[in-house]
Amino acid sequence: MKITNVLKTIFFSSAILLASCNSTQKVAKVEAMVQKDMKGDQKMMKEDAIVMVGGAAMYPTKNIIENAVNSKDHTTLVAAVKAADLVETLQGDGPFTVFAPTNAAFEKLPAGTVETLLKPENKKKLQSILTYHVVYGKMSATDIVSAIKKGNGKATFKTVSGGTLTAMLSGKNVVIMDENGGTSTVTIADVNQSNGVIHVVDTVVLPKA
Repeated sequence: MKITNVLKTIFFSSAILLASCNSTQKVAKVEAMVQKDMKGDQKMMKEDAIVMVGGAAMYPTKNIIENAVNSKDHTTLVAAVKAADLVETLQGDGPFTVFAPTNAAFEKLPAGTVETLLKPENKKKLQSILTYHVVYGKMSATDIVSAIKKGNGKATFKTVSGGTLTAMLSGKNVVIMDENGGTSTVTIADVNQSNGVIHVVDTVVLPKA
């Protein structure tokens, strides 16, 4: 019995000493676990921020062109950007706010319009139309709605082409009006990019001729 008690005393003493010696290691392990959890939360937040457009994931870590080329709903826009030699511009630092027309939006234009615009001799006109859909700076849907409310129902933005777009609300939808009175509705908002943000629109807006 005495030997057993002595062994028990040695065991518990050793356990206490081991726990004391390993306290620093335990703290380090706990800190590592916390950091791992934080990284996991940050990864989830990034994944939550990913928006699907045209059947493809739009990654906030990629630029406007890198994302747009993967959207099956924006093949016409991408072809137009390439024909207008604007790829390098939209891959730049920006930031830019792009109102991106879908293929269906381009199909609303009179028959033959897109084909005509894609011709080399019409590059300047195509550039003018495409940059009319771009505004300098990154404006989220919240920023646009806030500007509309401050403007008593309307907000005017200057485009990269030098023209202006007027934003307003139609119910809960943001609508942009061009200089000719034509309107386009934002169908997917806040598609974040590394160099700005895209708002998908259902109609091509046109500057004054």
